[in-house]
Amino acid sequence: MRRLKLLFACFFLVAATIGNTQNAFRVAFYNVENLFDTIDDPNTLDEDFTPQGKQNWTEERYQTKLDRMTQVFEGMGWPAWIGLAEIENDRVLTDLTGKMGAKGPEYRFAHFESPDLRGIDVALLYQPGVFTVTSSSFIRMDFPDDAEPDYTSRDILQVDGLLQNGDTLHFFVNHWPSRRDGEEASEGRRIRAASFLKGAVEKLQAANPHAKIVIMGDFNDEPINKSIAQALQAGPLEGKPENGNLYNCFAKAKKDGLGSYCYRGNWNMLDQIITSCELVCNTGSLIAANPTIFKQDWMLYKDSRNEMLPNRTYGGTRYYGGYSDHLPVYIDLVPTAWGIRGR
Repeated sequence: MRRLKLLFACFFLVAATIGNTQNAFRVAFYNVENLFDTIDDPNTLDEDFTPQGKQNWTEERYQTKLDRMTQVFEGMGWPAWIGLAEIENDRVLTDLTGKMGAKGPEYRFAHFESPDLRGIDVALLYQPGVFTVTSSSFIRMDFPDDAEPDYTSRDILQVDGLLQNGDTLHFFVNHWPSRRDGEEASEGRRIRAASFLKGAVEKLQAANPHAKIVIMGDFNDEPINKSIAQALQAGPLEGKPENGNLYNCFAKAKKDGLGSYCYRGNWNMLDQIITSCELVCNTGSLIAANPTIFKQDWMLYKDSRNEMLPNRTYGGTRYYGGYSDHLPVYIDLVPTAWGIRGR
């Protein structure tokens, strides 16, 4: 009986630890829909997003966009890490983190220029009071068998660093090839991207089987698609977690019919956060919890079918002055009852 009571006490201690997200580290991802500055870069196809371009992208509209993004991140409780897609360069990141720091905590960023023809990249914002970056790099993908000989895509960003307790975390930020040519016709590109990412993950796990890995991004595929389910081998958390596996925190959201992006009336779960086993198995110092699609009324508009959809910045060349055509997602990394360090 004493042993049974002890087991129940441990269970409720763990449940309370996981349920209390007050001291959690929030990890967010957001495709911010064309966060360009107003300056023409002669090396990229960004002319539309200039004051003279067809989007009439003025300094006033640019500042409104930065304000909108800051409002979202404040609404999310100032996440410790924020992965971004569709940002143009260091300037927009400097301007954005400046606005965020004026209202909330200090943020820094990791970013590299990628070969994307439009000049859009991925980046990771982080709070230096929480996380110390030890290295950052990019994974450049090639597509030798593609129908377009010169096809390029956004690099995958890898950022490694330390929490104050000594834990090492590894982040990968992704924006995989789009479905512009149709889902099936473009599927091979995303499978190719998944293979590059999988190789980087396996390298980390070979060096440390207990590596704490967080993968986030706009994958332009859903949890059930081949690129994620088969090539990356990231599945739902069902049964006992197995070391070396990857687990998709938003697989259940897809199963429940939810999504982060609405296309022709259908919600797609394109934006996801995936973790290594160490962050779901209850034996380490952190556990991933509370997967959430952040969706507030002030980010939305009501369409002709009376459905609430993301209020985007543009529809074609029509300026709406909204936030993004995607919704952000987040998880919380919650300190566990064990507090194991250095794994």
